This record gives sequence, structure tokens and C-alpha cells, in this order.
Amino acid sequence: MKPLEDLLARARSTPRHILLPEGQDPRVAEAAARLVADGLAEVTLMNGPDLPGVRGLRPGDAEDLDLLAETWHEMRKSKGMTLERAREDMRDPIRQAAMRVRLGHVDGTVGGAVATTADTVRAALQILGRAPDAGIVSSFFLMLSCEPHAPIKGGMIFSDCGLVIEPSATELASIAISAAQSCRQLLNTEPRVALLSFSTAGSADHPSLARIRSALTEIKSRAPDLEVDGELQFDAALDDAIRARKAPESRLSGRPNVFVFPDLASGNIGYKIAQRLGGLNAIGPILQGLAYPANDLSRGCTVDDIVAAAAITAVQATGASASSRHMVA
Repeated sequence: MKPLEDLLARARSTPRHILLPEGQDPRVAEAAARLVADGLAEVTLMNGPDLPGVRGLRPGDAEDLDLLAETWHEMRKSKGMTLERAREDMRDPIRQAAMRVRLGHVDGTVGGAVATTADTVRAALQILGRAPDAGIVSSFFLMLSCEPHAPIKGGMIFSDCGLVIEPSATELASIAISAAQSCRQLLNTEPRVALLSFSTAGSADHPSLARIRSALTEIKSRAPDLEVDGELQFDAALDDAIRARKAPESRLSGRPNVFVFPDLASGNIGYKIAQRLGGLNAIGPILQGLAYPANDLSRGCTVDDIVAAAAITAVQATGASASSRHMVA
């Protein structure tokens, strides 16, 4: 089964309640209808049209707006949040969606078709927070290579391509560990992680490489059973024969399925090259390291992108622990 088909089947097997806060966008409304019609999720749509099987919600008129505002005020009053400001914040669809996830009203949220990534991620960070075992909140793209002519088929994780601009060694290690967990959760397979660079196994010497080498040492300490290697050039990571020549001591037993980029510039450029020239399907950015499931969309997303992101969010929700998903401030 192709990776996306497997994800859709897993979402369908245990439907979760997904909130889409941007129902005024026709793409989001169409995605909501498809998610329900295909049995992929229960859906609440904010500010959208009336659709069969889809729950509607007007965030500014919500009966529990006072409860949401009081919760937000309690969370932020030490930072100067007033109850009046909290009430106004909770009228915002993106913020209210995040709060409803935090309070367990829904299982996850997907936004960003209209809102900027900055606004979407800020709401997730402030309201949902970081998972206790995650060093940093980061992102990844699920890269799918499924065309008949593709030289390599299957699913891969590219991280971080959408959020952390220049991670420190410790942050890079956290991104790699989170990406490995995302691989297990979404691709249902054991991760093999490559830390990418312009150097392979010490073939170059530059101060920037120390950060990757330090990250590798930290990963081995924090996740000793994880199959990971770096620094690796992309060709050495991808091709077993090249890796055998350039890095004969590599710990990787086969082609990686998780590629960790040294910074946001290389990650963002890399996934777009793979998408536009290589023909891979790129789904994301998907957030990892949050305490509750929430995901971002590109403002150029298609209906298919929204459906896929919602299905991934549903699978993430299925894998989340009940204790963390229903934690209240």
C-alpha cells in the first residue's frame, strides 16, 4: 500500500474530531465535506457554509466563549493578559481552535490556508505548548515518491523545512529525534536518520560542521538505539554504494527515510527541489513536538493538501496519549 493510502486508511479506521478554523475559504469547506464523506474524520468547520455531516461553529458567537477566555486569561495573566484581551483573542478562529484542542473538545486542528504560518504556529506554541519529551517544536514535510517512473519509491521525512531557522546542536538533535518519532508514527516503520551537510564523514573542515557533529554525539546519548549517521552529503546518504565508499564506518544499514537538514535555508530549498524537479508529493509543513496535534498549511495549498494534512493530524491524535491530550491549564 502506498504511504498516503496507508495514512488515509489508518485515519478512517479510528476517525478523530478535527477542527478546521478557516471555513470561509472554499478549499477548506470542500476539504471538510470530503473528510466527512470519505469517513476520514469528524469535522467542525468555523465560519463556513452548512454542509451535510459537518458541524458548524461561529467562533465569535460560541456559547462557551467566556470559558475559553477565562482559561486563556488564567494561562497568561502572569504575562499581563487581561480578561478583556483574552476574550478578544478567543474570538480569533486560529486561537480558539487551538484552545478547543487543548481542552479536549476536539482532537486536532489544521489551519494556515488563510492565516500566516507565523500566526498559526504562534497560537500553537502559546496555547498548546511543547510536549514534555520534545526539546523544541519543529516541522517536517512528508515526501512521497510513488510514481511508476520514480527511481526510489516510498515515503520520507524531510526536517526541518519550515520553522527553525538555524538550530543549535542541541536543537538539531531534538529535531532529528522528533523526526524519527514522526517516521515511526506516520510511515509505520523504523527510522534511519541522515544528518545532511556538504561534507561526508569528515571530508571537509569548517566551523559549521562542528554543530552537526555535536548533534550526532547528543543523539547517540539521548537515543542510543536510533539508527543515525552524519555528517553526510545527500548522495552518500541516499546511495548505499556511494556511502560505502565515502563513509565505510557508517551506522546506516540502508537508505535513510529521515533526512535532517542543517538549517531552514537548505531544508526549504531541498524539499522544493525534490517537489518541483523530482516530482515528489510534499505534504506539510507538519508540526512535531507539540503537546497536542495541530498543523499548518501553505496559503497556496490545494484541497488534497488540506485533506492529507487533516488525515495526518488524525493519525497524530490517535498516537497521542490520553493524559497529555486532555491536560488542562
